[in-house]
Amino acid sequence: MSGKYAFTKTLKELRFLHCQTVSFPMRQRGPFLTDDQSEQSNAVRSFLTRAYPTMKKNNPYIPIMIREAQGTEPRVWARYEFGREKMEDLRGLDDKAIEDKVTTLVKDGQ
Repeated sequence: MSGKYAFTKTLKELRFLHCQTVSFPMRQRGPFLTDDQSEQSNAVRSFLTRAYPTMKKNNPYIPIMIREAQGTEPRVWARYEFGREKMEDLRGLDDKAIEDKVTTLVKDGQ
């Protein structure tokens, strides 16, 4: 797995956005959060729990940001040199599919 997360030199930042973890009933969550959004983010949380330490160990100087926000669809952004950005939607993907998308993004800047 370490070879998959050896980022290219052109990658400047990796950002993960997903819905925050919620542990109270739907009626108390407010109008913006749905069960579906929280469930779709579970795979992203699982992936980050497993893969973040390896990514950070192999790339200690590249920022890897994780943002949890109410009602946010799971996505990942990669920012390359000269301000170029690329986004991948992670909705409905399992852990392996998320890993494939992230691997593609981090190697795309070559």
